[in-house]
Amino acid sequence: MTLKVFDLQCESGHVFEGWFGSADGYESQQARGLLTCPVCGSSQVGKKLSAPRINVGHAREPSGHVPPADKTAVAAPASSQLMQLQGEILRHLRQIVRSTENVGEQFSQEARRMHEGVIEERAIRGTATAQERESLAQDGIVIMPIPDYLDDDRLQ
Repeated sequence: MTLKVFDLQCESGHVFEGWFGSADGYESQQARGLLTCPVCGSSQVGKKLSAPRINVGHAREPSGHVPPADKTAVAAPASSQLMQLQGEILRHLRQIVRSTENVGEQFSQEARRMHEGVIEERAIRGTATAQERESLAQDGIVIMPIPDYLDDDRLQ
């Protein structure tokens, strides 16, 4: 069975995936009010524009050789279980983000000072321009962008 995977977003800006048997499955569940955000429980959920997902797991190698199958298989969870799991993951990620110190526009300076040993390392978040992010990367300072829907401060 081929599943349709859509990026969904609630009225509060939480983004999550919805897995459906067909595009009609999404439309039917949406019309009946069965879709809810796994983070906040909102029923005001809509599809986001997204790139199509391509399943290449069954593709053959260029030589035509089919690689041997893995010995372990996992069955896909039911839609309700998947939504619950996604909600738990999103809540956990948001908790991790909340536990960091928001240093705002001083992010690149603070990250550099920690990297150089000038100040003690700690978990921080903030904003940085593309040029600042590139400069940090060139200096071997690893950073990770945070989507807006995980950072409560950026949603306000």
